Amino acid sequence: MSDYQLGDTLYEDTLGGGCHWSMRVRKGTLLTLTDVKGGANLGLLMYNPENLLEKYNAPDTLKCQHTFRLTQGHCLYSDMGRVFASIVEDDCTWHDTVCGNLNKKQLQEKWTLKTYQDALNGWTQNGYDAFLVELAKYGLTRKDMAANLNLFSKVTTDSQGNLRYEPNSKPGDSVVLRFEMDTLVLMHTCPHPLNPAAEYPVRPVHYALAKAKEVQPDDECMNSRPENIRGFKNNAIYQFSGQ
Repeated sequence: MSDYQLGDTLYEDTLGGGCHWSMRVRKGTLLTLTDVKGGANLGLLMYNPENLLEKYNAPDTLKCQHTFRLTQGHCLYSDMGRVFASIVEDDCTWHDTVCGNLNKKQLQEKWTLKTYQDALNGWTQNGYDAFLVELAKYGLTRKDMAANLNLFSKVTTDSQGNLRYEPNSKPGDSVVLRFEMDTLVLMHTCPHPLNPAAEYPVRPVHYALAKAKEVQPDDECMNSRPENIRGFKNNAIYQFSGQ
């Protein structure tokens, strides 16, 4: 059980490799994501379910915390300066938030494109179209898509500034998100766009929901940057006034 968890797991399931799902997660919930086989990629987008125009903002998340990579102690920001979730535990120490999604064209260039009509559950999906399917469930379209987070994936740069994918996650590695406001969570387990694997990687991710302990004044994520203190204050104002 996570040090941040209060009581038993309320719900758990496994998202198969190359699949997608979405759900509304309440404030004060822990979401534990676990790489089942190693080498997983978990594409993640977040929206405010009460105002779907408010979405995860990758540039603000990085620049206000003075980082290129995300790990324990970091917060995940909306484009309204509020904190959707905090990364309270992390076995991987590095998650990518700059490379976006694999699309259909990239999939065809890297691996064999298998449709559902031909391969049924063995079809090969791409993250871009996977997110479009989930967005449509809430009346959203491609114009509502934002730059996403890729959990379990590490991307570095070489001396020339080229992005380079590096193996990062082992079987059983987990990352724990604590949600600081009600959040619509969209996720997929499609490959990272820079993954150089010879065959389409099918890597499932287990997820578990539990009630989080109350945030304490000395909380690591809230206090890791002055900007995060302000982000939590923005959340408090929003919870109080709805603005």
